[in-house]
Amino acid sequence: MKPNETSETRNVRLLRVGEQVRHILSDILMRGDVHDAVLAKHMVSVTEVRMSPDLRNATVFVKPLLGKDEEVVLKALRTNTAFFQREVANRTQLKYAAKIKFVPDDSFDEGSRIDRLLRAPNVARDLGDEGGGDGSEH
Repeated sequence: MKPNETSETRNVRLLRVGEQVRHILSDILMRGDVHDAVLAKHMVSVTEVRMSPDLRNATVFVKPLLGKDEEVVLKALRTNTAFFQREVANRTQLKYAAKIKFVPDDSFDEGSRIDRLLRAPNVARDLGDEGGGDGSEH
């Protein structure tokens, strides 16, 4: 940690840099700057970027539109990692070029799974009024 840096300012910086990297990667993908046939055919959302405390590693969470061809898209992203790292390094003011690791964002799937579980008849019955929110009968 730097002398004047608190853990809170460090966390804010990690979030800010992660968001900056997310915007850069989203922009590259949206513009089609990567010359890759698979990526040209798929819309890919960069949902989150988590930076390591030393800002040398970036875990990039991605989701192809509608979750279609996820493995193929991940393979294409990983194949072009050097290009993405170079572009991010050129567009940021970081001391070191962050190593990028692409991973699937399963948070949407997990949210849907939890929602389905909560709507299951036996769970809804067990929740009773707790799950209703406003207390009115449905």
